[in-house]
Amino acid sequence: MDLFTIITILVVVSAAFAYINERFVKLPYTIGAMVITIFMSLVLTLIGWFYPSVTNPLKSLIEGIDFSRVLLEILLSFLLFAGALHTNFDQLKVQRGPILAFATFGVLVSTFLIGGMMYYLLPLFGLNIQFIHCLLFGSLISPTDPIAVLGILKKVGVPKKLETKIVGESLFNDGIGVVVFLTIFAIAEAGIDNVTFGEIGFLFVEEVLGGIILGLALGYIAYMLMKSIDEYSTEVLITIAIVMGGYALAQYLHFSGPLAVVVAGLIVGHDTVRDSSMSDITELYVDKFWETWDALLNGILFVLIGLEILILPFEQSYILSGIVAIPIILFARWLALGIPIYFYEKKLEFVPNTGLIMTWGGLRGGISIALALTLTDAMDRDPFLIITYIVVIFSIIVQGMTIGKVANKLMGDYKVDPSEAGGHH
Repeated sequence: MDLFTIITILVVVSAAFAYINERFVKLPYTIGAMVITIFMSLVLTLIGWFYPSVTNPLKSLIEGIDFSRVLLEILLSFLLFAGALHTNFDQLKVQRGPILAFATFGVLVSTFLIGGMMYYLLPLFGLNIQFIHCLLFGSLISPTDPIAVLGILKKVGVPKKLETKIVGESLFNDGIGVVVFLTIFAIAEAGIDNVTFGEIGFLFVEEVLGGIILGLALGYIAYMLMKSIDEYSTEVLITIAIVMGGYALAQYLHFSGPLAVVVAGLIVGHDTVRDSSMSDITELYVDKFWETWDALLNGILFVLIGLEILILPFEQSYILSGIVAIPIILFARWLALGIPIYFYEKKLEFVPNTGLIMTWGGLRGGISIALALTLTDAMDRDPFLIITYIVVIFSIIVQGMTIGKVANKLMGDYKVDPSEAGGHH
């Protein structure tokens, strides 16, 4: 099947599911798309048991899509830029200390905690997996997904400073998480004895610092170009070019593409940059374009996640391991967040029970699945892929549907100033 036909099918299915969700299901878009797609996948799986000829063409279509490449090289850059563009920069600046601590220290601690606990627990289910491969799983499941988080928090109405911590952490820990994953992946491929600590450190610093510096440069270039003209369609094209060109350049330079587009998006979305480089009509069109693009790509992403279920190798030991992994991952996240929160809560006013709310609000999504799909068979791809799927589905459906109630319950009598609710422009 050719590329145009595949894209057409995905767009049509995404639009249909979005309509069904808006008209009948009425869940937040991210959760609704996931629930409907999973339900359809389960129905198709049942049909496939009795009438394989019906589902075989669909399975062939899904097997023909390189999900990992589609997300990491195509969807991710647009989705991260759209998220960063609508993030409140002033609050992000105030909360930069804890956000950076969560995104760096938190991801690293979580990676080793999850990797260590899974290494000792998986043999209970007959899965004897090397420690380095358990670390790989820890690194791919530690980043929270800004795509899932943003869509849900818009509807919840948590205080601005808490929303900024969750969204800001998700935007940055995604980039850091991909770098950590690629670093451990390189070690696993080469063999731990063939890699020096210096090489590991250089790879990590090159990706992170390079991505941030490139993002700053891209944001400044976009600002200067948009400031010099006043034509909204051209300025929208400039933002698209910055995202696509910047991501491609980051990959060529071996910098972190996700970090580059997040930083560029924060700069272009900054109120001062907006006021001095965009007219009111340009600002409206830029925002509406990226909101629409965000909705379309989100729909395609979660349809892909759901449809992949049709071709996954479900085995009892994998499913049980996935169920046990859920509390392990939540506990590791709570511990990893605890140290930065303890350090910063005296300097910045934190919402009560910030650690617990951020633990439950840290949703996993497409990025974790895309990274799991890049694992080789020698890295125990099948069990980790199923475990990742179970964690992601639980995260988006159960945590996503309850984060509002959980946040309100844990905040107790904490009063939200009306100006504090909803942290976007």
